Amino acid sequence: MSTDGTDAANGRKPLVAILSGAGISTDSGIPDYRGPDGVWRKDPDAEKLVTYAYYMSDPEIRRRSWQMRLNGPALRARPNAAHEAVVRLERSGVPVRVITQNVDGLHQMAGMPDRKVLELHGTARAVVCTGCHARSEMAKALERVRAGVPDPACDRCGGILKSATVMFGEALDPMVLAEAVAIAKACEVFIAVGTSLQVQPAASLAGIAAEHGARLVIVNAEPTPYDPLAERVIREPIGRALPALLEELAEG
Repeated sequence: MSTDGTDAANGRKPLVAILSGAGISTDSGIPDYRGPDGVWRKDPDAEKLVTYAYYMSDPEIRRRSWQMRLNGPALRARPNAAHEAVVRLERSGVPVRVITQNVDGLHQMAGMPDRKVLELHGTARAVVCTGCHARSEMAKALERVRAGVPDPACDRCGGILKSATVMFGEALDPMVLAEAVAIAKACEVFIAVGTSLQVQPAASLAGIAAEHGARLVIVNAEPTPYDPLAERVIREPIGRALPALLEELAEG
């Protein structure tokens, strides 16, 4: 992923970095986690299903996790107006890089090129073996769950399978994080949308961007710790606010 093409003085449009959180996908039917009606607030025990230590040590947690994946909305969801607005901005010729905390793959499904999307927390559309690290499609693993295998093991080594997401208790991929930091430093506009900016180190990207001279814009229903650094804070619904904001950027 390149961060080139940011020098407006040379006639090139400035690089726009978009950090997206769960709030951008709620209009697609995927609930957020930390908002007033978030999953963790309604059912704090659900956090165990995506916590690495619990997942690895408790077969019952794994069985519940597989049922959550099977019945959850993430893999059935479709992109919404906010995802589509990001694609329109990219196709208008503005250099855009998406750094997402989401694992739903909706930015790519909407049409963003893979190379322009950094998935900080991995993807729910793949599984990985915790033993041999073999990677395969989530859809194939879920076929086994539907067929009556409540906790499918790795076909190659028999190890424990998990979604290719970063669970609580796991570290982010250092290469992905380093690339996200480089983008935050290089961009001229940094938009944080649908994120509480409370989960580190992802939240720190907003501060890094502001420290390096980027115009920081926050689009989120609730206040965030980085609001005082923002040039603009927008509390309107994301499905309306983000398309309008990105249309402004596309028009210069």
